[in-house]
This record gives sequence, structure tokens and C-alpha cells, in this order.
Amino acid sequence: MSKTVLVLVETVDDYLPLLEQAGYRLIRAPSPQLRADAIARHAGEIDAVLTRGPLGLTASEIDQLLQLQIICVIGAGYEQVDLAAAAARGITVTNGAGANAGAVADHAMALLLALVRDIPRADASTRRGEWNRVISPSVSGKRLGIIGLGAVGQAIARRAAQGFDMNVSYHSRTPRTDQPYTWYDSPLHLADAVDFLVVATPGGNGTRHLVDGQVLEALGTEGYLVNIARASVVDTQALVAALQQGLIAGAALDVFDDEPAVPDALKALGNTVLTPHVAGQSPEAARDTVTLVLRNLQAFFNGQPVLTPVRA
Repeated sequence: MSKTVLVLVETVDDYLPLLEQAGYRLIRAPSPQLRADAIARHAGEIDAVLTRGPLGLTASEIDQLLQLQIICVIGAGYEQVDLAAAAARGITVTNGAGANAGAVADHAMALLLALVRDIPRADASTRRGEWNRVISPSVSGKRLGIIGLGAVGQAIARRAAQGFDMNVSYHSRTPRTDQPYTWYDSPLHLADAVDFLVVATPGGNGTRHLVDGQVLEALGTEGYLVNIARASVVDTQALVAALQQGLIAGAALDVFDDEPAVPDALKALGNTVLTPHVAGQSPEAARDTVTLVLRNLQAFFNGQPVLTPVRA
């Protein structure tokens, strides 16, 4: 008998036929209203849920889905999935760790280059018929710090070290003995030692505001921040203040606290580059993400261990 998957995501539609071809019945519900309606109408039929970190799945929704056995999260983050409620029901949770790491790392480097080299303003002024040849800092040979050295952090580190001859350091809860980069015991100490600071750690309570006013001050007036992880890792108010006061040179952000809303204060600043949470999106990443979901579903329903389990 085929299994029914409630699909809450809206970013991998082109590759969802991979699931249908494998025999899964999909109920697509990419908006809050469709989501509520689908759960109300099909609560007793849904075996699996496909979601992403910010969309999550609440304890109330888990309680309503009486047949739910597995929750598959695309991307590495799963901050809005109620893991305790899932664990209480014995529901398996997986994530998409590593599936879109290449795309996210590419975007992180693109943001860094655009920010430091002032590409958006140069482009805009040239289109206006101006010829402002502003001198911008180099990127190559600088010191890069990464908060979080999972699949995405490692992909960024490789690009920085091998492609731009950067000295790479990182902060994580414990040192990664399998990696050649320098470990720092806190975001504060890391920020004080680098020119560029990239946030690549999952969201959630454990990482909330790891980058606060003190960290930004340590990064310094010639330092740049890039966040392609979760907005919650950075104290947005402190970041706006640091940018306005010139405590750091600039920030490039792909994530925001209340998406799709972006604070007017950030949009008004000339030392920011802002993109609409697209770092992990590419045809290749979407294909690989859905393929990983399929492999996790197939393993689970065949009684085998899932590939990327998330534990409460």
C-alpha cells in the first residue's frame, strides 16, 4: 500500500515527481491555509510530512496526525519542528544535512565578494551612467572565521582556503580533529581573530544570538559579517546598531527574523547586501534534497535505519 506524504515546502516542486514515481501519494499544502485544511481533512491518512526548518511542525499538528510515522526536513535546520512531541510519539525525524551544502557555500562566497567588493552599488551606479571607481578591499589572503563547521561550514572553508588562499578558523562546540582549520573556543575569540565572519550553524535555542553586540565589536570596524544560516543566530538589533555606528564595515544576509519581512533599517543601509533566503536553492540542490528525502523514506518504510536522523 502506498504511503501518503504531506508536503509543506514550496521550493522543490520540480523534483517532487521523484517521490510520486516511487509510489508515494503527495498532498501539497505550501500555504498556512492549505496546511490547516490538509491536516483537518487528511489527518488519518498522512504517514509522513515533508517540511523545512522555519515551517516546522507543531506539537498540536503532530497530535492531529494519528498515522504520522516520519518527519523529513529539507535543509540542515529543524528549529520549528517540535522534537519532543515527535519523540513522545516515537516519530522519526530526519533532516537534509549536506544535500544543499554546495549551493549554500557558493552563495556565502558570492555574498562575501559582493559585500567586500561593493558590487551591488557599483552595478547600480554604473547603470545610472556614473563612473565611480571606488577602491574596495581584497578578499584573497584574508582571515575567514566560520561559526559552525558542519557540511556547509566545511564547504565554505574549502572554497575560502583553496580558492582564495584564506587563513580559515572556526568555532564549534568541540574541535574537529579531522579538519585542518584553527578552532576557537567562542564566537567572541573567533571574531577578534578574523577579517570576515560567516555564520553557518543551525538555528534553535542553543545558538540564539551567538553573534551579539560584543562579538560584532570584536569583529571590528574593518570586519564583515555574512549569515547564510538562521537569523536567530545573530542579534539583529545589535547588528543594525553596529552597522549604523560603523562598528563593523558591513553585513550580507540571506536570512531574517520574520521572513519574508526585512527590517527597513537594514534596507536603508548602504553597507548591506540582502537576499531572500535563496542560498540553498539551485536545481542541483533541489534534486539532491528530494533524493535524500526519498532515500530516508525508503529506508524507514523498509525497516532500515534512516540516513540522516535528528535526535531530540
